Amino acid sequence: MKEREAQFLEGLEDVVALSSEICFIDGEEGRLVYRGYDIHDLVGGGCSFEEVIYLLWHGELPSQQQLKDFQALLVSQRELSSEVVTTLHTLPKDGNVMEMLRTLVSVSGLFDPENTDSSYEASVRKAIRLVAKFPTMVTAIEHYKNGQEAVQPNPNLSYAGNFLYMLDGKIPSDYNTRAFEIALILHADHELNASTFSARVTAATLSDIYSAVTSAVGTLKGPLHGGANEQVMLMLKEIDDVATAEEWITKALKDKRRIMGFGHRVYHTEDPRATHLRKMSKEMGERANDTKYYEMSQIIERVVKEQKHLNPNVDFYSASTYYKMGIPIHLFTPVFAVSRISGWTAHVLEQYRNNRLIRPRAEFVGIRRRAYVPLQDR
Repeated sequence: MKEREAQFLEGLEDVVALSSEICFIDGEEGRLVYRGYDIHDLVGGGCSFEEVIYLLWHGELPSQQQLKDFQALLVSQRELSSEVVTTLHTLPKDGNVMEMLRTLVSVSGLFDPENTDSSYEASVRKAIRLVAKFPTMVTAIEHYKNGQEAVQPNPNLSYAGNFLYMLDGKIPSDYNTRAFEIALILHADHELNASTFSARVTAATLSDIYSAVTSAVGTLKGPLHGGANEQVMLMLKEIDDVATAEEWITKALKDKRRIMGFGHRVYHTEDPRATHLRKMSKEMGERANDTKYYEMSQIIERVVKEQKHLNPNVDFYSASTYYKMGIPIHLFTPVFAVSRISGWTAHVLEQYRNNRLIRPRAEFVGIRRRAYVPLQDR
């Protein structure tokens, strides 16, 4: 029987690997759609992050009562188990935050009360626990690394507000809470990005949801996926002066230095998420009476567009937005995870509902046939 020919595309670019109802990206028009809702409408309409989580999981926005019940359920699951806290205190304080988060996710699965239940219903309940605990894990790791006691969750605050509260122990302003909530919504899902794909590959083996999310966290740790906004902020701090920004970026491009935060494999126009984050970066700077990083970002964007014809992506303006919000640079990628856990779990649950093992082929470029030579004759 003749082997079926498979088309090879480097990096699986534009290869359709599976079907999904969760997220649609129009790369030509620059649209990002969650379950039929354009993110511009969700953000502009005042949608909460909890509503987006519910939408990604269930396919519809919740009613007022459904949202109230869902929020209460998430609040009830925010605290970490004693086993997870004990594990955290055995980790090296100088460890990479994403590696520590990956470990805590794995340990959480081991001590989940439904660890041995692989039913879909149990997986939904595990997803609730995962989403609820992610902000607590990230902030607990940060306090542990700084030799501080973790700030316990505040049941009176939203998902976004509670994260900011646990980060520094202060009730955040309404403006910062909404700004962070918008950032969470913008990062919630993005179709088959690398971490989501790895989560679905793991789930497709019918492994548990904790294993799938552990795979996703490990994938997000890679600098080509989750660390770009960290590099953008480090670049801005290196330049550190609006007056020299144009000269710096021009020289960097001439020297073929890699500039993070520009271009996207899917979008051929502006990343719609960057539209909101650009505005937020400007407003954050104005509220702090310090627009330096926004002004530098504007100059860099203009020069890169002129010379490389590349648009900024979600990472470029999220860097200065997070920084002016008081989020440490090394937490930018973990914050990405605090949002994307909503999309990861939605995709894992979708995979379980209509599962088929994901098993692509590789283009073989090695030697196809050799004569075996016995050891004594080599």
